[in-house]
Amino acid sequence: MPATFWLLEAPDSLAAQSRREPDGTGLGVFDAHGSPQVWKQPLAAHADKEFAREAKECESTTFLAHIRYASTGGLEPANTHPFLQHGRLFAHNGVLGDLPRLEDRLGEYRDLVHGDTDSERFFALVTKETEAHHGDVSAGIAAAARWAAANLPVYAINLVLTTPDELWALRYPDTHDLYVLQRCAGGPHGDRHLEHASAAGRIRARSGGLARHRATVVASERMDEDPGWQNLRPGELLHVGADLTATRRIVLDRPPRRPLTLDDLGAHAAASQQGQ
Repeated sequence: MPATFWLLEAPDSLAAQSRREPDGTGLGVFDAHGSPQVWKQPLAAHADKEFAREAKECESTTFLAHIRYASTGGLEPANTHPFLQHGRLFAHNGVLGDLPRLEDRLGEYRDLVHGDTDSERFFALVTKETEAHHGDVSAGIAAAARWAAANLPVYAINLVLTTPDELWALRYPDTHDLYVLQRCAGGPHGDRHLEHASAAGRIRARSGGLARHRATVVASERMDEDPGWQNLRPGELLHVGADLTATRRIVLDRPPRRPLTLDDLGAHAAASQQGQ
């Protein structure tokens, strides 16, 4: 399905000026052969924003767009979402502590990590657990999140993971929102293309083909006025299959054993999590 993304719709607008500068922007898709394609770039306050202003036109069954506000790791391409491992794309919003313990858990899967972030390390744990569960991504995400909830300091684990024709999303715990919209062809009016925009002007997406086809959208905020947006429940894992059949189930039914608050985070990490 063709779609166009603007990852920073209006970087000079008052809405953008009211927020601190983003630390990275990225878009991941899969080509006609199922091979992942990723465009991403770290952005600092002094950086050229043309990369983010420029519309990205691409065709894919699944799309993963992300604006990063850094909690761990410097402004490097290796720390910018989405991440790619074993043909899967991953983006994360949250903070995990005790990264040395997480690295010990990874074992040889530590080789998949190229940057400094907790996000990429947690993705490697998802990859490890998925392979331990014979390629079952749902089981891999659930096992990784349960281990983190029991063993690491956790502020939030909100994630989206995609393959060429499937999508998974997890909200945990209730720190941040994570919304899902199962959009019928043409939207609620039955004849409209998709035109989604975040309130702060960070991401905008458009697809004319979705006037005729169904879609599932996952986002950290409601992206339009469609009444069908639903917030995932804390601990709920969403899976959307190739036929757009969606299943939702609670995979974590209790809070983290070592919950973090904003006061527990460093100033930079705390700033990254406010307003997410």
